[in-house]
Amino acid sequence: MRILALETSAKAVSAAITEDGRVLASGYQDTGLTHSRTLMPIVEHLLKNTGMALKDCGAVAVAAGPGSFTGIRIGVSAAKGLAFGAELPAAGVSTLAAMARNVSFWEGLAVCAMDARRGQVYNALFSCAGGQITRLTPDRAVGLDQLAEELRKDPRPKIILGDGGRLCAGYLSEAGIPCRLAPPHLVMQNAVSVALEAEDLAAAGGLVPPQDLAPVYLRPPQAERLRAEAMGKK
Repeated sequence: MRILALETSAKAVSAAITEDGRVLASGYQDTGLTHSRTLMPIVEHLLKNTGMALKDCGAVAVAAGPGSFTGIRIGVSAAKGLAFGAELPAAGVSTLAAMARNVSFWEGLAVCAMDARRGQVYNALFSCAGGQITRLTPDRAVGLDQLAEELRKDPRPKIILGDGGRLCAGYLSEAGIPCRLAPPHLVMQNAVSVALEAEDLAAAGGLVPPQDLAPVYLRPPQAERLRAEAMGKK
């Protein structure tokens, strides 16, 4: 199946087209410009330069979360609009599960981490062996101290990735837990991995109508948290 995938969960933005595990085209940008400004020009560029129309794809996929609240909203909204317009099914995939695919070559533990602020990371752990990835935990918001204690008990080699990877690797190293940061070209989440994750989801019958796509937040947005805190002080 040919899939158009979008990734807007953090500072960088990317889009990719894959078909049956093969990357046909991809575009990535990390220049600090807003996703609302950069995402659709990347998509249009990919389609134009490959001579494809959106209707030539079998589905539209997006990293539905966790991640930046604004970024995830932009990505999910764009995926909905594209899928609706082309009458295609959609796939909302876990940002962390897609990220783990960057290190499918690893033998050991993949520690996916996105900076959730307040001493926490959005995290999931995956076992990597023989090119296969197995999820070990659900997506979660977890304190770095709690994650360190959990990983201390696991003797497997550990590779850290994600936009919170440097933060996480630094904390773990200071806690005396051996680990390594993924190589620079693999450490960040990207749309190619989102597309590959969506291919497996499609094979398992996990595609949905565009209207069923929804952002996945592991914590309430900051505005809601601040409002709740203010109400609690009254």
